[in-house]
Amino acid sequence: MRDGRWPTTVQADTERAAASRGVAATLARRARLDRESVLLWADRQAGAVLVLPAVLVILALSIFPLVFSLYLSLARFQPAPGGFRIHFLGLLNYRKLLLGSEQEHFLGVLAALSPGTWVVWALLSALAVLLLARSLVSAPVTPVRVLGHAIVATAALLALWLVVRTLAHGGRPGTLVVTWIYVLAGVAVQYLIGLGLATLCAQELPGRRFFRVVFLLPMMITPVGVAYTFRMLTDTAKGPFAPIAKLFGFANVSWVNDPWGARIAVMIGDLWQWTPFMFIVLLAALESQSPEPIEAAIVDGASRWQIFWHITLPQIAPVSSTLVLIRLIEAFKIFDMPNVLTAGGPGTATESLTLHAYVLWRALDYGTSAAVAYSLLFVVTFVGIAYVRLIHRRVAEAL
Repeated sequence: MRDGRWPTTVQADTERAAASRGVAATLARRARLDRESVLLWADRQAGAVLVLPAVLVILALSIFPLVFSLYLSLARFQPAPGGFRIHFLGLLNYRKLLLGSEQEHFLGVLAALSPGTWVVWALLSALAVLLLARSLVSAPVTPVRVLGHAIVATAALLALWLVVRTLAHGGRPGTLVVTWIYVLAGVAVQYLIGLGLATLCAQELPGRRFFRVVFLLPMMITPVGVAYTFRMLTDTAKGPFAPIAKLFGFANVSWVNDPWGARIAVMIGDLWQWTPFMFIVLLAALESQSPEPIEAAIVDGASRWQIFWHITLPQIAPVSSTLVLIRLIEAFKIFDMPNVLTAGGPGTATESLTLHAYVLWRALDYGTSAAVAYSLLFVVTFVGIAYVRLIHRRVAEAL
């Protein structure tokens, strides 16, 4: 004590104890922060971990069949004793569709181009090129956009050439053109009728709530049920309209025995089934539009047609564009109606691409069936991308 070392020792011990307590507190705080960060990370990843098994199952059930069917479209599947054999063929299945034994079934029979056919093809081609040129100059011109529009223009001209040649006198459309007829004509008519019904039901008319429910009834029936219903309705011998057909002398006439009559029958059935989808979406769009521009137009003395054309249509354009895109993709997969109603007949006049693939699959020609299915995938993808780039995006940017 006298030399002063004892207080110094006590002070040093006190400082060491305080430092130890500080280090312990710091370590404890760090451990607590690390534990909290781990728990926070676990909470953030819990959703992904819980969803991951379902995602893996979905990928296994969708990606694997997609890849296997692509390989199958490039091969020949042959049943063999105790199993099967798959021989890789490359693009021979696609060559079979475009140039081989399935050409008339897939592409159809090409008629000779008469002067009138040349004129029709030239007018349609000029219209297509004009629309693409207007779309090209509507935004800054870049090499990528020029290349994309050139590809779309080439595909459009080839498609128009095929449609004109197969629909001309002496030609016969194949499943590719028949599918285009179902898609383009069917979706256009469905949209127009759905828009008209939605416009009527959006007005303050008596009974509009009742008709809203009635118009939705076809959506509650399965496609096979709709097909069988129209198969019964088109039977002029034993169907419900048989007395009327007999009265007018059409008891032994069946419009599904004529190629265009059968196609119209399929499109009417598809129209009856899918128009309610257009109707309900467009009705929601009409009822959710802003009323202020309409009220201002009425005050300014605008007519109903001017209000509808200049105010209502632009307001529902984004919904309409998306709706048409969804319906286009769905319409390419039409199967139940031509299969049940006409069995693809007469001949192959009403066969769609999906029905064509099914017929080949039923004949155990799995490779060509997969090639038809992938051809449909290419067509749908190309049409969807072209539609989004040329129409849907322009509508969104304009608004």
